[in-house]
Amino acid sequence: MELGFTKMHGTGNDFIMIENLDGAIALTPEQVSALCDRHFGIGADGVILVERSSREGAAGYMHYINGDGTLAQMCGNGVRCLAKYLVDHGIGGEMDDPHGGHLLADTLAGPRPLTYRLGADGKVTAVTVDMGAPILEAASVPTTLAPTKRVVLPDGTAVDVVVDAPIETPFGTFGFTCVSMGNPHAVTFIDHPEDLQIEGPGPFLEQAPYFPEKSNIEFARVDRSPHGDRITMRVWERGCGETLACGTGACATAVAAALTGRAARVSTLVLRGGELDIRWDEATGHVSMTGPAAVSYHGTISI
Repeated sequence: MELGFTKMHGTGNDFIMIENLDGAIALTPEQVSALCDRHFGIGADGVILVERSSREGAAGYMHYINGDGTLAQMCGNGVRCLAKYLVDHGIGGEMDDPHGGHLLADTLAGPRPLTYRLGADGKVTAVTVDMGAPILEAASVPTTLAPTKRVVLPDGTAVDVVVDAPIETPFGTFGFTCVSMGNPHAVTFIDHPEDLQIEGPGPFLEQAPYFPEKSNIEFARVDRSPHGDRITMRVWERGCGETLACGTGACATAVAAALTGRAARVSTLVLRGGELDIRWDEATGHVSMTGPAAVSYHGTISI
């Protein structure tokens, strides 16, 4: 089978975008792994099938598959790339003015409202995603770590949250705050994430028994400033390994930093592939993420 594809990335988190509007393409985990192989395939963190949605008002559906062939509920950088693909190809999106517009994207984690900005060429350059409210209740993340803090949500609901809970590993003890953004994350704050040998603690913690669905693992440091908090982070993604960026991971890390009093609710997340602006709205409880989406190239491949 010969497939046409578009290689795209959001802050270095890269994807193979395959248009599947008629639903005719069904990839096996082995085919996805082969496509994502950086030596023998195209190379990517995952495959996104661009499909139609049955959800009313949705411009399209993001069927995201990790590089190891496992299905993922949500991908923040991926959904920005989906928005760019849909708008640039004239498949969906409503113009608000000559400089941008809005659309609704469908994902396994539910609908995500987006706004987008256009460049001088009329193509999408940046996207803001309403990522919804973070899931903080330990059992729903999910994690079996014992909750350490009770948090009252904007609707008045009190939930028990895992904050700075210690996990001992062969690589040292790390304190984790657990957040779900439609997929599970465990965030730890350390002094020098840029110097971490992530290949050790990353996979060990991803598969730790405290995380029944495995977990994305974030290692971060907060630098506070009157001009805006900046959070340097690295991420070991469930099913991918280390990636240059992770949108849901950036959101989870920003939420964890605010929960622990390390940062304000508005911050800039500095990832290896670029920067994302994150806002955790106190009134609505929703997290919004703003960042770029770009095309690397187009091609065809036989599988």
